[in-house]
Amino acid sequence: MKVMLQSENGVLGLGPFLFEGEEDADLINARKETVSVLDGRSFFSSDESFAMIRGLFLDMTMLGAMQVSIVSQYGNWMIPGKMVRGMGGAMDLVSSPTTRVVATMEHTAKVRVPYYWRSSKDLPLTGKNVVDLIVTEMAVFEVCKENGLRLVEIGEGVSLDDVRAATGGSFQVSADLKTMGQV
Repeated sequence: MKVMLQSENGVLGLGPFLFEGEEDADLINARKETVSVLDGRSFFSSDESFAMIRGLFLDMTMLGAMQVSIVSQYGNWMIPGKMVRGMGGAMDLVSSPTTRVVATMEHTAKVRVPYYWRSSKDLPLTGKNVVDLIVTEMAVFEVCKENGLRLVEIGEGVSLDDVRAATGGSFQVSADLKTMGQV
Protein backbone atom coordinates (compact mmCIF):
# COMPACT_ATOMS: atom_id res chain seq x y z
CA MET A 1 0.00 0.00 0.00
CA LYS A 2 1.32 3.44 -0.90
CA VAL A 3 0.31 6.31 1.37
CA MET A 4 0.51 9.90 0.15
CA LEU A 5 -0.21 12.72 2.55
CA GLN A 6 -2.15 15.73 1.31
CA SER A 7 -2.43 19.14 2.95
CA GLU A 8 -5.56 21.16 2.29
CA ASN A 9 -3.51 24.24 1.37
CA GLY A 10 -2.46 22.50 -1.87
CA VAL A 11 0.32 19.94 -1.38
CA LEU A 12 0.17 16.25 -2.28
CA GLY A 13 3.22 14.25 -1.21
CA LEU A 14 4.08 15.72 2.17
CA GLY A 15 7.23 14.34 3.74
CA PRO A 16 8.49 14.31 7.32
CA PHE A 17 9.14 17.40 9.41
CA LEU A 18 12.67 18.70 9.06
CA PHE A 19 15.34 19.34 11.67
CA GLU A 20 15.95 22.89 12.84
CA GLY A 21 17.97 24.78 10.26
CA GLU A 22 16.84 22.56 7.35
CA GLU A 23 13.40 24.15 6.95
CA ASP A 24 12.22 25.95 3.83
CA ALA A 25 9.83 28.72 4.91
CA ASP A 26 8.07 28.49 1.53
CA LEU A 27 6.97 24.88 2.16
CA ILE A 28 4.21 24.82 4.77
CA ASN A 29 1.20 22.69 5.61
CA ALA A 30 -2.30 23.94 6.48
CA ARG A 31 -1.18 24.61 10.06
CA LYS A 32 1.60 26.88 8.74
CA GLU A 33 4.27 24.40 9.89
CA THR A 34 7.33 23.98 7.69
CA VAL A 35 7.36 20.59 5.97
CA SER A 36 9.33 18.57 3.44
CA VAL A 37 7.97 17.07 0.25
CA LEU A 38 8.61 13.72 -1.40
CA ASP A 39 9.57 12.80 -4.96
CA GLY A 40 6.46 12.82 -7.14
CA ARG A 41 4.81 15.60 -5.13
CA SER A 42 2.48 18.13 -6.65
CA PHE A 43 1.39 21.62 -5.71
CA PHE A 44 -1.99 23.12 -6.53
CA SER A 45 -4.40 25.78 -5.35
CA SER A 46 -6.48 25.45 -2.22
CA ASP A 47 -9.69 25.33 -4.29
CA GLU A 48 -8.28 22.38 -6.29
CA SER A 49 -7.34 20.73 -3.01
CA PHE A 50 -10.89 20.99 -1.72
CA ALA A 51 -12.24 19.76 -5.06
CA MET A 52 -10.12 16.62 -4.49
CA ILE A 53 -11.47 16.33 -0.95
CA ARG A 54 -15.12 16.78 -1.96
CA GLY A 55 -14.67 14.72 -5.14
CA LEU A 56 -14.15 11.41 -3.31
CA PHE A 57 -10.42 11.24 -4.06
CA LEU A 58 -9.30 10.72 -0.44
CA ASP A 59 -9.45 7.28 1.15
CA MET A 60 -8.86 8.46 4.71
CA THR A 61 -8.60 11.67 6.70
CA MET A 62 -7.12 12.11 10.17
CA LEU A 63 -8.44 15.10 12.08
CA GLY A 64 -8.11 16.51 15.54
CA ALA A 65 -11.37 16.47 17.45
CA MET A 66 -12.71 18.32 20.44
CA GLN A 67 -15.63 15.94 20.87
CA VAL A 68 -17.02 12.78 19.28
CA SER A 69 -20.29 11.24 20.42
CA ILE A 70 -20.88 7.51 20.73
CA VAL A 71 -23.13 7.78 17.68
CA SER A 72 -20.30 9.19 15.53
CA GLN A 73 -21.16 12.90 15.62
CA TYR A 74 -18.05 15.04 15.31
CA GLY A 75 -17.31 18.48 16.73
CA ASN A 76 -14.00 20.23 16.26
CA TRP A 77 -14.38 23.83 15.30
CA MET A 78 -15.58 25.89 18.23
CA ILE A 79 -16.31 26.02 21.91
CA PRO A 80 -19.42 28.14 22.58
CA GLY A 81 -18.50 31.52 24.04
CA LYS A 82 -14.89 31.37 22.81
CA MET A 83 -13.44 33.41 19.94
CA VAL A 84 -12.81 31.32 16.82
CA ARG A 85 -11.25 32.00 13.43
CA GLY A 86 -13.73 29.86 11.54
CA MET A 87 -14.56 26.26 10.79
CA GLY A 88 -11.63 25.56 8.49
CA GLY A 89 -11.71 22.56 6.17
CA ALA A 90 -12.95 19.89 8.56
CA MET A 91 -16.54 19.99 7.30
CA ASP A 92 -15.30 19.32 3.76
CA LEU A 93 -12.95 16.56 4.95
CA VAL A 94 -15.76 14.63 6.67
CA SER A 95 -18.40 15.24 3.98
CA SER A 96 -17.51 12.32 1.70
CA PRO A 97 -19.34 9.09 2.55
CA THR A 98 -16.46 7.02 1.13
CA THR A 99 -13.66 8.67 3.16
CA ARG A 100 -12.65 6.85 6.36
CA VAL A 101 -12.52 9.44 9.18
CA VAL A 102 -10.06 8.98 12.05
CA ALA A 103 -10.55 11.40 14.96
CA THR A 104 -7.46 12.03 17.08
CA MET A 105 -7.96 13.62 20.46
CA GLU A 106 -7.09 13.71 24.14
CA HIS A 107 -9.07 11.12 26.07
CA THR A 108 -10.18 13.63 28.71
CA ALA A 109 -10.18 17.38 29.18
CA LYS A 110 -7.70 19.02 31.53
CA VAL A 111 -10.21 18.57 34.35
CA ARG A 112 -10.40 14.82 33.55
CA VAL A 113 -13.87 15.01 32.03
CA PRO A 114 -14.38 12.78 28.97
CA TYR A 115 -14.42 14.69 25.70
CA TYR A 116 -16.87 12.26 24.18
CA TRP A 117 -19.00 9.20 24.97
CA ARG A 118 -22.32 10.99 25.20
CA SER A 119 -25.23 10.02 23.00
CA SER A 120 -25.30 13.64 21.88
CA LYS A 121 -22.69 16.36 21.80
CA ASP A 122 -22.22 19.60 23.68
CA LEU A 123 -20.28 21.33 20.90
CA PRO A 124 -21.59 22.57 17.53
CA LEU A 125 -21.77 19.82 14.93
CA THR A 126 -19.08 19.56 12.25
CA GLY A 127 -20.24 16.23 10.83
CA LYS A 128 -23.00 13.73 11.61
CA ASN A 129 -22.33 9.96 11.56
CA VAL A 130 -18.86 10.47 10.09
CA VAL A 131 -16.22 9.11 12.49
CA ASP A 132 -14.94 5.57 11.93
CA LEU A 133 -12.07 5.41 14.44
CA ILE A 134 -11.07 7.38 17.56
CA VAL A 135 -7.44 7.47 18.65
CA THR A 136 -6.49 8.90 22.06
CA GLU A 137 -3.39 8.64 24.24
CA MET A 138 -5.12 5.83 26.18
CA ALA A 139 -6.94 3.77 23.60
CA VAL A 140 -8.23 3.20 20.08
CA PHE A 141 -11.97 2.73 19.49
CA GLU A 142 -13.85 1.64 16.41
CA VAL A 143 -17.10 3.54 16.03
CA CYS A 144 -19.88 1.11 15.11
CA LYS A 145 -22.69 3.35 13.98
CA GLU A 146 -25.31 0.79 15.05
CA ASN A 147 -23.71 -0.47 18.31
CA GLY A 148 -21.60 2.40 19.62
CA LEU A 149 -17.93 2.07 20.50
CA ARG A 150 -15.65 -0.96 20.51
CA LEU A 151 -12.27 -0.79 22.25
CA VAL A 152 -9.74 -2.39 19.87
CA GLU A 153 -6.39 -1.18 21.25
CA ILE A 154 -5.26 -0.08 24.69
CA GLY A 155 -2.19 1.94 25.65
CA GLU A 156 0.83 0.22 27.12
CA GLY A 157 0.57 0.34 30.91
CA VAL A 158 -3.11 1.39 30.74
CA SER A 159 -5.64 -0.98 32.30
CA LEU A 160 -9.16 -1.62 31.11
CA ASP A 161 -10.35 -0.12 34.41
CA ASP A 162 -8.33 3.05 33.65
CA VAL A 163 -10.07 3.37 30.28
CA ARG A 164 -13.51 2.73 31.78
CA ALA A 165 -12.94 5.34 34.52
CA ALA A 166 -11.65 7.97 32.07
CA THR A 167 -14.29 7.30 29.43
CA GLY A 168 -17.42 7.95 31.44
CA GLY A 169 -19.60 5.87 29.14
CA SER A 170 -20.14 2.33 28.02
CA PHE A 171 -18.28 0.57 25.24
CA GLN A 172 -17.72 -2.95 23.99
CA VAL A 173 -14.31 -4.60 24.27
CA SER A 174 -12.96 -6.43 21.23
CA ALA A 175 -12.29 -10.13 21.74
CA ASP A 176 -8.98 -9.41 19.97
CA LEU A 177 -7.92 -6.42 22.15
CA LYS A 178 -4.33 -5.38 21.34
CA THR A 179 -1.75 -3.10 22.90
CA MET A 180 -1.42 0.16 20.96
CA GLY A 181 1.53 0.04 18.61
CA GLN A 182 3.82 2.76 17.34
CA VAL A 183 4.03 3.35 13.62
